[in-house]
Amino acid sequence: MNANTFAVSILLPAISEDTGASLATLQWAVTGYSLVGAAVIVTSGALGDTLGRRQIFIGGLLLFVASCVLIALGDSAGSVIGGRAIQGAAGSTILACGLSLLSAGASGEAQMRSVSLWGAASAAGAAAGPLPGGVLVDVTGWQGLFWIDAGIAAVCVPLTLRTVPESRDPSRPRSVDLAGTALIAAVLVPFVFAVTEGADWGWLSVPTLVCFVISAVAVAGFVMVEKRVRTPLIDLALLRNKILVGSSVAILVVAGCINAVMYVCSLYFQNPDGLGMTPLEAGVATLPAAAGIVVTAPLITRFVDRLGARRVIAGGFGIATAGLAVFAFVEASWEYAVFVVPLVVLAVGLGLANGPASSVATACVTDDQVGAASGVSNMGRYVGAAVLTAVTAALFDSVYTHQYISGTAVADALAAGFSRAAIGLALFCASGIALALLVGRIRPTGPPTAAHYAAAAAAGSHTLPTWPTAETTGPANGTPA
Repeated sequence: MNANTFAVSILLPAISEDTGASLATLQWAVTGYSLVGAAVIVTSGALGDTLGRRQIFIGGLLLFVASCVLIALGDSAGSVIGGRAIQGAAGSTILACGLSLLSAGASGEAQMRSVSLWGAASAAGAAAGPLPGGVLVDVTGWQGLFWIDAGIAAVCVPLTLRTVPESRDPSRPRSVDLAGTALIAAVLVPFVFAVTEGADWGWLSVPTLVCFVISAVAVAGFVMVEKRVRTPLIDLALLRNKILVGSSVAILVVAGCINAVMYVCSLYFQNPDGLGMTPLEAGVATLPAAAGIVVTAPLITRFVDRLGARRVIAGGFGIATAGLAVFAFVEASWEYAVFVVPLVVLAVGLGLANGPASSVATACVTDDQVGAASGVSNMGRYVGAAVLTAVTAALFDSVYTHQYISGTAVADALAAGFSRAAIGLALFCASGIALALLVGRIRPTGPPTAAHYAAAAAAGSHTLPTWPTAETTGPANGTPA
């Protein structure tokens, strides 16, 4: 799942060439996945608790297979973007119910071993993701990634039926907050449309303002609904926990920055007037960013006890901001070697911030709130990836187009687009330093275990619990027990 997510950015130029769609349009294949995932992740966990986690998990697998087939057979931007949106729903469902099944199927140390293995697999997929994307474009065409993913997911269906018992939460009310899910989508989709198209429509144009108004109304509607429903999508009381809010927004910033950087680097590295790389070369070239954030988080885990999460998170954002600031000076004459050190610095900084932030998100609440807290942080991760990738893509494209129309050489226009996008990301990343002040002084209560290292490594894609949970509780689905 994580390999697929990071690989898609590498595939976009090849998909653009085959479908004739612009890269500006195809960025919705990236942001659409995260938008739908943000809206669905908590609801899919609630459905699993109510109807049966294995049943909903298998539904997610089948939906993932269908989305892969739709994309692989498609010959238009619509089929790719639509398929990726469906994949967002499938991926978030697999994540939410998969972790719940692991927790319900074991207890104590056995549960933590299962969660650790899940985290390790997730981390490996995220770290290696760009590479298989690049390999498959050259060997099978971009469709190959989706055919292989479809085959793997299809094999998991009978395997799950044979080896995983059904489980549900009998104490949970059977009602599901579908209105809250719809309102989350109503908040995010118009907002992303506005920030993506605002430069072309005009920031004060009627379409842009209407999108912002719809989002604002949906926010108000969401708050009203969550106050009244029996089982809210998000327990608004949790949002009074400034430590949870601070750590979740920090997670949002990290997810947004790494996904946006992967997107922009993929396009710039493969553009003939940029670095002119092949998809395989671009996949290898972006590994320092993808793998660095995964490797750094578990390495710092043992030192968080001594330094404190606040200092580590603030320092991480400071380092990441410095890495992005270097990219503000990108010029058309830069070779790939110049990009390597800033990419590594960026990845290390984001890794330092991300691991402790994910740990704090579930450490600052009571045991019965862990599921809801991880749901908030996981939703934030999806929102950050969607919104910041869309904003960065729009900024990159707007600056490039303006420079090109003004008569600037294509190579210089591309470099200017990359530079402005990096400046925007650096400013956003710097805000994470202030967020660290909200994290407080929570420290681990003992030495890190294998579960802590696995959770830190997996933190780039989701928040994992680091202690055993009760059998009936869905620890990562975001629903209260």
